[in-house]
Amino acid sequence: MSGRNLPIDARRLWDDVMELAAVTEPGRPYTRSAFTPRFLEGRAFLAHKFAAAGLQVRIDAGGNLIGRRPGRSPAKGVICIGSHSDTVPGGGRFDGAAGVIAALEVARALAERGHQLEHDLEVIDCLAEEANVYGVSCIGSRAMAGRLTPEMLAYTEPGGESVARAITRVGGDPDRIAEARRGDVAAFLELHIEQGRVLESENLDIGIVRAIVGILRIALTIEGRADHAGATPMDLRSDALCGAAEAILAVRAHAAMTAMEPTGYFAATIGVIEVAPNAANVVPASARLVIDARAERRETMQRFALWVEQDLPRVVAGAGARLERIVVLSDSPHADANAGLCEVVAEAARSLGFSSREMTSGAGHDAAMFSRIAPMAMIFTPCRDGRSHCAEEWVEPEQLAAGAAVLHEAVLRIDRSTKTS
Repeated sequence: MSGRNLPIDARRLWDDVMELAAVTEPGRPYTRSAFTPRFLEGRAFLAHKFAAAGLQVRIDAGGNLIGRRPGRSPAKGVICIGSHSDTVPGGGRFDGAAGVIAALEVARALAERGHQLEHDLEVIDCLAEEANVYGVSCIGSRAMAGRLTPEMLAYTEPGGESVARAITRVGGDPDRIAEARRGDVAAFLELHIEQGRVLESENLDIGIVRAIVGILRIALTIEGRADHAGATPMDLRSDALCGAAEAILAVRAHAAMTAMEPTGYFAATIGVIEVAPNAANVVPASARLVIDARAERRETMQRFALWVEQDLPRVVAGAGARLERIVVLSDSPHADANAGLCEVVAEAARSLGFSSREMTSGAGHDAAMFSRIAPMAMIFTPCRDGRSHCAEEWVEPEQLAAGAAVLHEAVLRIDRSTKTS
């Protein structure tokens, strides 16, 4: 790859990613949670870089940082490229941030070559893509898709600050949130690390995302009876945690079988376990679990939800406990990429000599929200061991440069293509 004449400045791209990564909570790499002082510091860094690239910089009503490069024919709409700069606690240097910096690098490369597009071009840092203390993710892209509801704006973090107030703090205007909704986007492209091992295991350069999974989160409340851990015979117990354990194993087994069916990507995880009274000498009286299920197809998700409702109570009862309550916490539908736009990305990769394959994203992204209002596609780059949301997250410089180069070439092709219409 070192011998290839790429259309972007690979060194500048890498240096900017590393400089943004250095904006982190002291002693906690790499943490730049949305709305925090470190996040605002990172935003200031990006705004400066956007302006230095000659972009017209603004923050919209939804709190998104946007750098605009006017085209020759604004009536054709806007090609939007970008991702997000916030991180999960202890997250990595590349998740989201690499996509924002790559988009910036595309705008810089176009400017340095004096190439004016027909379309307007916007580089976007979407506000608060990651899960956060306010309880709603993809805040900025939801606003642009017209899906940030008054109820969501009223959500609060533990200290009592609302989402609306937090948006105001970063420069947005929740009272005019309707103005953030976009109807002028001709195409949206997001570069992102894969967050999985497929590209690395197959020694491929680029992933072309055909779909982003829907995400269903279900809370289960399992009831038993608190008793003395020493004085209560084993055959007379109703142990809520034993019921929870059987539920966890059943969810895993059911998900594994579903994933083997020819119905698209599926995965389910239980990552939250809360037990009461949580004492060593007391038989657990209750347990709360949260299921995170992800499916490429809606019908697969619906079948899973029906299984949870109808079959899981019997599994828990078999362990001497009862499934008292099933609550859907959130249900985000899957998002399909635009077939024509995926074809453009594939052509861009081939033209630059990069290998690629189509794939499904098992993680959520801002692109899913953009798919509700415009043609959307995503470009994945490999990441070491598939690791993400951790300090060990890593992308090789040449892998990132390849993704940015494909993004650049795709923008040029979209500008003169009708395949997404």
